[in-house]
Amino acid sequence: MDTLSRIAVDPRYRDVLTIVKGFRNGVVYGARIRFPHALVMSFLFKSGSLQSKFRHILKATRQHAWNLGLFATIYKSAMFIQKKLNGNKDADVHPFIAGLLGGYYVFGTNNSINQQIVLYVFARVVMALVKIPVKRQIIDAPHHTYPVFAAVCWGLVMYLFKHDADTLQPSLRSSMQYIYKDSDHWDSLRTLIWHNK
Repeated sequence: MDTLSRIAVDPRYRDVLTIVKGFRNGVVYGARIRFPHALVMSFLFKSGSLQSKFRHILKATRQHAWNLGLFATIYKSAMFIQKKLNGNKDADVHPFIAGLLGGYYVFGTNNSINQQIVLYVFARVVMALVKIPVKRQIIDAPHHTYPVFAAVCWGLVMYLFKHDADTLQPSLRSSMQYIYKDSDHWDSLRTLIWHNK
């Protein structure tokens, strides 16, 4: 244990150990985030036995944790390699390249867990891009960028719902069907006010 403790704090191993710690932190964070989410969603929306629900919860937690750990490992490894190839200097483009590699390899498989993670990241990236013109003083105040962003999002989703609804995510499509299409039909006061159908 003493030898391992000395290695853990030895500056010569720092770059490699940041990769190990990145994997560890990705796994822990993924488990912390996915387990409660999967637990709630399984008991609210999944049918089946208690055993099948717990199997689903553990499978989803394992995949989310593994994906974040693996992504952190690929990202940190790619950053390390790029720095070494660039004369021990970081470059502005390195995080983008490392993120591309990890994103393609880890999150490029189209499944429900990856979709949720990628959509989460996408939404946060777009919100950050909305803030950049204000931060860089291209636009004077934040109230000028956000309304445009909100308007474009809603314009696009309503256009897609009207013309290509099958391309929208099923739960979004279902909620929009309920709000915007089902509200066009009723046959009595009861189905107008109290019940949808």
